[in-house]
Amino acid sequence: MIYFDNAATGGFKPSSAIDTACSVIKYLNANTGRSGHRLSKTASDYVYSCRKRLCEFFGATTPARVIFTKNCTEALNVAIHGAITKGKVLTSTLEHNSVLRPLFTLKERGIITLCVIEPENKRFITVKDIEKYYDNEVTAVCLNAVSNVTGEGAEIDKIGEFLKDKNCLFIVDGAQCAGHEKLNISEQHIDMLAVAGHKGLYSIQGVGALVLSERANPNSVYQGGTGSESFNTLQPDCYPEKLESGTLNLPAICSLEEGVKYAEKNMPYQSTILNSYTDYLIKGLNKISGVTVYSNPNGYGIVSFKIDGVSSLDASEILSSKYDIAVRGGFHCAPLIHKMLRTDNDGLVRASICTHNTKRELNALLFAVKEISEF
Repeated sequence: MIYFDNAATGGFKPSSAIDTACSVIKYLNANTGRSGHRLSKTASDYVYSCRKRLCEFFGATTPARVIFTKNCTEALNVAIHGAITKGKVLTSTLEHNSVLRPLFTLKERGIITLCVIEPENKRFITVKDIEKYYDNEVTAVCLNAVSNVTGEGAEIDKIGEFLKDKNCLFIVDGAQCAGHEKLNISEQHIDMLAVAGHKGLYSIQGVGALVLSERANPNSVYQGGTGSESFNTLQPDCYPEKLESGTLNLPAICSLEEGVKYAEKNMPYQSTILNSYTDYLIKGLNKISGVTVYSNPNGYGIVSFKIDGVSSLDASEILSSKYDIAVRGGFHCAPLIHKMLRTDNDGLVRASICTHNTKRELNALLFAVKEISEF
């Protein structure tokens, strides 16, 4: 099958990420930080090694401020529910439900007031959008670095610079950006960065991370065993134990370290390739009568479009069943951007590319879309 659903889960995994996970499952079935035997100590060393690599990769001050979660959604929930306890929060119409649902839950409970910003340019959030709505009541700004629907990136650098001296947390959803473009919480003045392991960081599924600045101090969302302070009936107050409870996904964490190594090595040129691929696909789609494209060329491989007279779900099903091409149809767990784009009645078809796709595969998609549009 031709796989163009990399924004959901990366289809390519480097052999080192797969082999490491398999080796851990086969030879290292031990819990980290719970026992004094050699296997447990080895497992703990592997976890620390990955924590340290993520610390360096994302510009944290200490490995202890890298928190492992099962995915980016959990990382965002830990950040939002753990750190936002009052005030006014700014977010945008471009967000994924992993941001929207926790924030609207806090609003529903009367904990915060929520301001959902529609970008003035209808494409991405700028620092001017934030400046327009910012006041002294704002306690947090929560935005994605890149839209999972259009592939447009927010002005994270400028927004972080604007917020750095404010009494306000800057929370960034890095699910679609991490591994494709540099994210550095120190340089970009990000307080909490949530990332997915299984997309641009090339790990197997089952691991994400929350990277914290020194300014961020979220409360624990989960409580349980940490392997430390066992006689303390409250969650330890030190990191990472404060935010991590229970058994970690050791195979996925070890896979993540190998994936980050791969991303570090290949990131300098992969954005160029993805820009070239999205540009090629967009130009090809624009030549097909009855097709409307909603993405601009981008370094994240995301191209969303619709075919006149064919629902996005039907189009994705036809592409799968007749042409053996995997794309995603529907609303992509991001309802407000569809309302903004006026595609909330049907959604969009999203083709999300990786650098291991080929022009031949892109041409196969263009051929299939042309046939469907003419049916």
